[in-house]
Amino acid sequence: MENSISIKEKTLEVLKNAASVVVLTGAGVSAESGVPTFRGKDGLWKNHRAEELATPSAFAKDPKLVWEWYSWRRELIRDLEPNPAHDTISELENRFEQFSLITQNVDGLHNKAGNRKIVELHGNIWKVRCTEEGKTSWNDEKFSKLPPLCECGAMLRPDIVWFGEALPGDSISKALEQSRSADLFFVVGTSGVVEPAASLPLVAKETGAYLVEINMEKTPLSGFMDDTYMGKAGEILPSFAMNL
Repeated sequence: MENSISIKEKTLEVLKNAASVVVLTGAGVSAESGVPTFRGKDGLWKNHRAEELATPSAFAKDPKLVWEWYSWRRELIRDLEPNPAHDTISELENRFEQFSLITQNVDGLHNKAGNRKIVELHGNIWKVRCTEEGKTSWNDEKFSKLPPLCECGAMLRPDIVWFGEALPGDSISKALEQSRSADLFFVVGTSGVVEPAASLPLVAKETGAYLVEINMEKTPLSGFMDDTYMGKAGEILPSFAMNL
């Protein structure tokens, strides 16, 4: 692949000398692998909006219906593959001893690409949580019965942060800690409006990180960036790995 992206000399210098690298990803990275949007006008499922189904009250009222929706979503994305952006982020983890991936995505494609140092702010659609014991586990099987049950007999729920729920405290703590320690902070495919993810680059900048944004269009965070690239992450990110 030819390096058709012109990267600033300062950015290359920071990239080659960084001791700690953090990457924040959003829906734009997943979209390049074909992950559909489940919110807004294109997110209707059996006349239900995502905002109506992804809530604790919806699960309490009709757990089978909520699980039918999540099972449908899981099958839509089951066979999707990581794109070059995912692959490059995985390569960055292998290149830098101090590395962290913070993602707003729940599709598991970063896991599939090989990343292991992941902070999942909004959960993961391939993980389940026991409603009684609270323990979580990876479960990508096709459920024979809905809602699925834990070994203890209690119902399982998707390990996803629903509307009206707080993000896991340990995830936020890790994300903040890693953001503060970053020398180089990539913001990739995120709208820059969903909190607390949108504040993480600013936290990193306060402690001296160099910020690089890769997105299809400018965001509210663009003005804070040291370097910005407009376009597909899968076409731009590989150029950074090629320069290491």
